[in-house]
Amino acid sequence: MGVIYKELELAGDRSRGRYRVLFDSGVAMSLVRRGVAERLATVLPTRVGYRFETAEPGRFIEARYRVVLEFRLDGEWLSDEFLVLEDDQLSEDVIIGAKTMQAWRLVLDMEKEEVYSARSVKKHILKRVA
Repeated sequence: MGVIYKELELAGDRSRGRYRVLFDSGVAMSLVRRGVAERLATVLPTRVGYRFETAEPGRFIEARYRVVLEFRLDGEWLSDEFLVLEDDQLSEDVIIGAKTMQAWRLVLDMEKEEVYSARSVKKHILKRVA
């Protein structure tokens, strides 16, 4: 498991802004605080609730809403679904979890404290035009 913080530009269908983002390979899904989600994008209900156990044994939180956000990493715009948690349920504004990192083949370089796209895949990422 690894964690790295980076300041990134995030964008949704409502607005965009810069946020301190935690990349955490120990978190399954990408998460965002409700306040941030509402500023950036249209918040939609999930079809089912997602229940997660926190680092505190026996304590659970539930996500019933989601947003689609784009984030800019190394000059490339990447996109994924983020589950929305109440502001007091999440320690960070935005957490990018293992599902998003695997989908975009992001690598956490713990020695250099950097996050980057695997070079062999970068050629295959579709670039946004316009």
